[in-house]
Amino acid sequence: MAKSIVIVEDDPDQRSNYADAISNKGYQVRAYGSSEEALAGFDAALPDLAILDIILGDEVDAGFQLCRDLLTRSPTLPVIFLTERIDEIDKISGLRLGAWDYLPKPISLDYLAERISSLLRINEARSAPTRSENKAERMIGHLALDLDALLVSWKGERIDLSGTEFRMLSKLVRAPGHAVSYETLMNATMQSLVTNNTINTHMRNIRKKFERVDDSFSCIKSEYGFGYRWSKQ
Repeated sequence: MAKSIVIVEDDPDQRSNYADAISNKGYQVRAYGSSEEALAGFDAALPDLAILDIILGDEVDAGFQLCRDLLTRSPTLPVIFLTERIDEIDKISGLRLGAWDYLPKPISLDYLAERISSLLRINEARSAPTRSENKAERMIGHLALDLDALLVSWKGERIDLSGTEFRMLSKLVRAPGHAVSYETLMNATMQSLVTNNTINTHMRNIRKKFERVDDSFSCIKSEYGFGYRWSKQ
């Protein structure tokens, strides 16, 4: 059965272009032009992935609120922000809400389709039954990384990181005890317009997710002015 994609975009031309490009890749697409339409659509059925603009009509933060609503209903749902708002504070706000990706307009439709496909593959792998033998799993002390499903567990407890957070963590633990530069971590995000503050926000989010399952967690250390280091606990 084809995966369901929701697009929330108030510009009719952009909305139509996105919907056509994604439909041509074999997905079922529902497109909405306002937050009211989107909420009614979510009540009817949740999508497998959502693409949200932030500004919808006169509502300057409508996309953020829709993201909160979606993740309250389905905490593991992949959400992509696709927006002209590229200020760092907006990107940080989106990441703190739990978005999996934050993409600036204009965007290549082929690239957008590839990001959708990538995030759906990751989410599907995460939802698959646990494999008895995982050849792609890496262990670092109490930390387990599933490199196929982009899954993390700490002391046997699963931790849901976004794809970006997983890639950053993988870079960080590649050489435990060694400092990893901001530049290296920026490259791991696979995003443009990334600053040190964006990396700091990602790292705070990662820390918080570990601390939810272990309030004594302290393996992520800040290296002032340089980056971060994974310290064995």
